[in-house]
Amino acid sequence: MADSKPIDAAEASPHQDSVSRRSFFKQASIAGGSVLALSGLLSLASAQDSEENQTFTNAGITSGDQKILIAAEIAEALAVTTYTHIITQAPFFGNLPKDDQGYLRAARQEEMSHYLLEESVTNEPSPFTSFFYPHHMFADAQTTLNVLVTLEDAFIAAYLVGVRRLSSDDFKVTAARIMGIESDHRTLARVLAGDVSTVDGGPIHRITGIQGISEPTDPPNNNGYERTLCWNRISQAVEALTPFVDKAAAQAAGFDTTRSFKFSPFTPHLPSKLGDFVSFSGC
Repeated sequence: MADSKPIDAAEASPHQDSVSRRSFFKQASIAGGSVLALSGLLSLASAQDSEENQTFTNAGITSGDQKILIAAEIAEALAVTTYTHIITQAPFFGNLPKDDQGYLRAARQEEMSHYLLEESVTNEPSPFTSFFYPHHMFADAQTTLNVLVTLEDAFIAAYLVGVRRLSSDDFKVTAARIMGIESDHRTLARVLAGDVSTVDGGPIHRITGIQGISEPTDPPNNNGYERTLCWNRISQAVEALTPFVDKAAAQAAGFDTTRSFKFSPFTPHLPSKLGDFVSFSGC
């Protein structure tokens, strides 16, 4: 893509034993406490969980809002990085139908737009700009789609925490609007599974998301209601993402820690003006 920046990552390694989504999140929850204490990430989020979160920051928003939005920035930076490297490195991408490729390119633009919006409110960049993934990520289509759906599951639930916890109606509406786009991304990732070429191990008929359950990809839109994952605190979302941002947690979760992938910001171009941000009220 014309707006892609060079990627500082090694070539895909030979396949090694995969780690299930259930396994890596379970292991991350065990490792997460000490790792996040060292990194400062959990303290950033857990402060929001207390009742003492209504002091105002220099950005003019509550401290609780600031912490939720910084966590959201981390998630969006991870999302941008994931879509960027699917497009630039995953062998299966080039063999997908053009409309599936278009979905992945549009998702990258949308995630970048979300990141920049959140950064404009917090006046702080993401504290993490390099990410780890499980073995086989990008090289193997099944692994890549499992991780992609896992992340979108987490993003949906995290923005629903924002709907619960953010201090203003405008912020809550904005969180809901972004959550809707993450839901689109989850469904479309499941749509393209059936279009993965046979040379890339397709078609893929089952995908395992954050709950560790292998689910049929037919129908792709298999939710009657979005899954909250029973999260009601932003620290739960931060803990779930820890293996992607912290090397010790990544190693405990069985991720590939021999390489990391850089977040490279860019100026996004959304697919349609009708779906632009407009304002926090949405009008």
